[in-house]
Amino acid sequence: MTLPAISSSRRGLFRSAILARLAGLFGSVAGAEAATTQPSRGAGPGVYQRLGVEPFINCTSTYTIDGGSRQLPEVIAAVEQASHYHVNIDELMAKAGPRIAALLGGEAAMVSSGAAGAVTCGAAACVAGGDPEKMQKLPDTSGMKNECVVPAWSRSYYDHAVRAVGVRMIEVDTLAALERALGPRTALAHGQANLLSPGNAFSLRQYTETCHSRGVPVLIDAAADLPLKPNPYLAAGVDLVAYSGGKILRGPQTSGVLLGRKDLIRAAYQVSSPHITFGRSVKVSKEEIAGLVVAIEALFSTRSREAEDREWLAWFRDIQSRLQPVTGVTAKIVMPRDASYYPTLQIDWDPQRIGFNAGELGARLLAGTPRIMTHAEGEGHGFVLRPAAMYPGEHGIVAERLVAEFRNAPSPKPKSALQPPSARLAGRWEVTITFAAGSTTWNLYLDHDGNELRGVYRSPVVAEGSLAGSISGERIELRSHGRHEGMDFRYVFSGSAGADRMEGTVALGWEDGSAPWVARRLR
Repeated sequence: MTLPAISSSRRGLFRSAILARLAGLFGSVAGAEAATTQPSRGAGPGVYQRLGVEPFINCTSTYTIDGGSRQLPEVIAAVEQASHYHVNIDELMAKAGPRIAALLGGEAAMVSSGAAGAVTCGAAACVAGGDPEKMQKLPDTSGMKNECVVPAWSRSYYDHAVRAVGVRMIEVDTLAALERALGPRTALAHGQANLLSPGNAFSLRQYTETCHSRGVPVLIDAAADLPLKPNPYLAAGVDLVAYSGGKILRGPQTSGVLLGRKDLIRAAYQVSSPHITFGRSVKVSKEEIAGLVVAIEALFSTRSREAEDREWLAWFRDIQSRLQPVTGVTAKIVMPRDASYYPTLQIDWDPQRIGFNAGELGARLLAGTPRIMTHAEGEGHGFVLRPAAMYPGEHGIVAERLVAEFRNAPSPKPKSALQPPSARLAGRWEVTITFAAGSTTWNLYLDHDGNELRGVYRSPVVAEGSLAGSISGERIELRSHGRHEGMDFRYVFSGSAGADRMEGTVALGWEDGSAPWVARRLR
């Protein structure tokens, strides 16, 4: 059967009708938050439980790995309603972008796949400039401007979003170094939100003015910030600023915003999905676009950040009051440095009285019923509670569990005496680490003094890193610290050691699991 063709006029009417429905969506859900202080959570968490995944109370706020912040009820309604209709993404973006820009006070805006997607598309815009051939060639930037300057104190793991385009990062630490680094191959300048912090070697305004004097645009990753109006980054001369939609904006978790110069926003959208070019992989859906527009509208209409902070502070004061009688535990409210952030609760305890570390407490909280996800991790004796993903009433459960865990904590473990080393480990070693689907080889040099070990290592990525640890009998523990680009690598090697061979397990970091390692002495 052959379906009849749809004429261009009918197709235009059809699209107009769909867009009218979507425009109605934005008005129909406005004010939903005002109607209810505790949104419905649907039919329950069965969609996860049938897969064997049990949800938790989320005290980590906006962490992507834990699902992001608590979406506004009108955002959930917008996403659900938008899913029932189809629209052309170009047409939708052409309407959504100006609406967002008008609300946030920028020349132009686009919805992206998270803040990282915004940064990647923004960087690609600075490199390719809307040239179809350059956009298709990325991330091969040969023959193009392919350098990005960045202040040394503003480097991070999130530089991946820029480096993905194929540019080389050039670190600078003074204004003079910045001026020397800017040249004919400089495509853009980059940085994180900490460029607004006091005490840096130069201010954000100095950064933008120096870059602009050489025709270089500035792109800032402000993922965790609340977009303020007037915008402090645009006011300082920044050309493009990226925000997450799924953090304090409380929109769809995988959405983001790129805000700024109209020409660069256009070039960024050209290089992004739905277009079949470099940014195709950082796709954003019609539901996310609709939901993010509603989240930004709510920020300037039905939503009150002051009321949210008052509610969250009340939760923290209640937790504080319940923890106060527990010997050895302190809880302190920490207020944000500016309006972009929110209060947190710092909880600390005395390891001489309470016999678990933060990582052990975090595991106990997550193993209980209901599960509670926190920032309690590592070997310290404190962690922070963050409120933006918690629902009303959950703070009481958290307080009750914390009191129970601290009161029922094991006694501090007595420190075991170190045994004489089984072997002298000073010298050169070759280490093989076997990962999930590959392996690597390190070369390290150890100094050995009593039970103490120190040294340096080189890997295929890290030019030189440090090592420190100890040996007791045959048991060895080594901690390594290396750095590459904006990334720190901190591993913990544990296992057994002999005169010519060491082996065991290395903890690769909280997101990366562990791997076996074997070392042999080099003669």
